[in-house]
Amino acid sequence: TDSGTSGSTGGDFCLEGDIVCEDGVSKVCDGDGGWLEETPCDDECADGIGCVLCVPGSTQCNGDAVEVCNGQGDAWEPGETCDGLQGLECDADLGQCVGACAGLGLSYIGCDYYPTVTLQYDLYNTSPKDDFAVAVANTSGQTANVTVTRGAMMVTQYTVAPNSVQVTTLPWVNALTKGNGPTVKVTDGAYRLRSDQPVTVYQFNPLKSTTTNDASLLLPVNTWQFNYMIATWGHWTQLGIPSFYAVIAKEDGTTVTLNPSATGGQVQAGAGVAGNGTGQVALDEGDVLEVISAGGDLTGTIVSSDKPVQVFGGHKCTNVPFSVAACDHLEESMFPIETLAKEYVVVPPVQVPNNNLAKAQMVRVIASEDDTELVFEPNQGVNTMLNNAGDFVELPTTTAAFKVSSEKKIMVAQYMVGQNAGYGTSDPSMLLTVPAEQYRTEYLFFAETNWVENFVDIIAPDGATVSVDGANVNGWSQVGNTGFSVAHVKLNNGGGGTHSVQANQKVGISVY
Repeated sequence: TDSGTSGSTGGDFCLEGDIVCEDGVSKVCDGDGGWLEETPCDDECADGIGCVLCVPGSTQCNGDAVEVCNGQGDAWEPGETCDGLQGLECDADLGQCVGACAGLGLSYIGCDYYPTVTLQYDLYNTSPKDDFAVAVANTSGQTANVTVTRGAMMVTQYTVAPNSVQVTTLPWVNALTKGNGPTVKVTDGAYRLRSDQPVTVYQFNPLKSTTTNDASLLLPVNTWQFNYMIATWGHWTQLGIPSFYAVIAKEDGTTVTLNPSATGGQVQAGAGVAGNGTGQVALDEGDVLEVISAGGDLTGTIVSSDKPVQVFGGHKCTNVPFSVAACDHLEESMFPIETLAKEYVVVPPVQVPNNNLAKAQMVRVIASEDDTELVFEPNQGVNTMLNNAGDFVELPTTTAAFKVSSEKKIMVAQYMVGQNAGYGTSDPSMLLTVPAEQYRTEYLFFAETNWVENFVDIIAPDGATVSVDGANVNGWSQVGNTGFSVAHVKLNNGGGGTHSVQANQKVGISVY
């Protein structure tokens, strides 16, 4: 170390005591254009600090892990781990994970998913056996290598060819699917599905055409957030059949906080959840909290967490409406409140076998904030003011197509009515309406071929050009004065169940 031996380097003088770096040497300014002290650094030099192990904020690779230099420059701290099962590697030059699965945004396409069995009837003891299953759609031009685990247990590995869909059955998780309660926490209750190419994943509970089933579009980990609202159906008091919601953690040490809605304060206590629906529950990676109703309606309940989580809402088996048979399992992945929108276009499905007629549905619009006012186009003749977050308005049995909007974020759930309502075959099913801002120009999806008929409904801006499985779509109907039109397309069940939608503008789809 030298003191007071160097002169000015020219230009503006630095202030006395300031530390600057020049050619790997830490220099302390004297305020007069010279140096009070000069120290050659063994490793790195950081302005304002001096000699350090590493420059604060810089990155490096340590095997498959990214390390980040701390703010003092005296230690490397762990950053993200580059998961080889997602095809990720640590780039030493960039100091970050690279690969087809790196940097995915808020899309339903991803590389890391958590399929989760939910409350269902005793389907695994029937003959023939009904299976829980996942469908993986690979829209990329590369083969996707898929790995499914549960906790530390390897479940299966397989490949999905480019531009194709692969369906795989998975064992039921009895602790989540059997019985009518109580509320449970199941360690490693969720499966984890990883791919080295971006894919779309759906789960089927169960896969085949049975007396009670539904399916969910899974959200990849890269879209998980911290706040959710529940959409489900009421507890079937007459028969004691409950509704539910399930929360899945991605990280160890996740704390989940439950805030029941005005109708959601009756649950079966357990796993740290009180009978009034409140509670704080700690979850580790892959754990599942399944909250089971004891009465009322869990719709509108708010789930918050300190780390990202996945949430499902559903029902073991219910009539929609309660007075109309027959009951069916309901489930769907809940959208995070952070990604909800203020405007949705809602269309009814079609009847089977009368495909030219609309099948009735019931619709719920749920407020995410207090004092939410709704606008329907065209007017639906229902209450338009929701006073509290979690409150909802329910449209009774309707075949109307409409747009609903608000100045605050809302969530919309659609419920197909039961077969005895007189609108053709099929029993209840639930889906969340996707807002137009999340529409896409192409989709690849799977529809089980042992159903009598399958349909895809397409919502598109007026005048859009759309094809399904390569055939142009016709027969559009305008949705009021919303600027959107809808088409109902019957799918060909003669193939393997893989279908595609392509459009010249962003469109939304629902499959049933």
